[in-house]
Amino acid sequence: MDDVPPDLAGHPDRLRWNARYGDAPALTAVHPLAERALALDLPDGGVLDLASGPSGSALHAAGSGRAVTAVDVSEIALDRLGAEASRRGLGSLITLVQADLGAWRPDPSGYALVLCTGFWDRAVFGRAAPAVLDGGALAWEAFTEDARRARPGLPAEWCLAAGEPASLLPRGFTVLQQADDANTGKRRLLARKAR
Repeated sequence: MDDVPPDLAGHPDRLRWNARYGDAPALTAVHPLAERALALDLPDGGVLDLASGPSGSALHAAGSGRAVTAVDVSEIALDRLGAEASRRGLGSLITLVQADLGAWRPDPSGYALVLCTGFWDRAVFGRAAPAVLDGGALAWEAFTEDARRARPGLPAEWCLAAGEPASLLPRGFTVLQQADDANTGKRRLLARKAR
């Protein structure tokens, strides 16, 4: 990504994630939650990968023929994802969007799958869930309050409260899975929107 949007130039999240991805391996693995969601009978439509990082999940979705919109604040992560997509011949299926999720809005036409693993913000979730097409899926993973015991510096607002995110789903969604992983301090949600 050649041009960093001016509003992100000094953004603390961008700087933090760029530093982290600068030392990280080139690619992350396909997230198991993404694999499970993509194995569902989803409607035609694209995949939205929020806080994507250099997402193996986005590559997996594109490899299955779905258009993917990958949104992240870090241009380093998006550059790595774009380079790997091009190397695999998937570049035309992945749209890279550098944005602060607090300000970004999903395409109102919707997505067959909205995926977010490793990020939590109630307002972002509130905008993401309605972007799921009828018959589509919402797959989300984030830290729980319990994670703060092992990571006391983890801000409370980055953590799911009891029952979240399932308790925040709009009408018309059925929870297929919501489970905690005591080893990671994260909760996974897979939900489906009625057709």
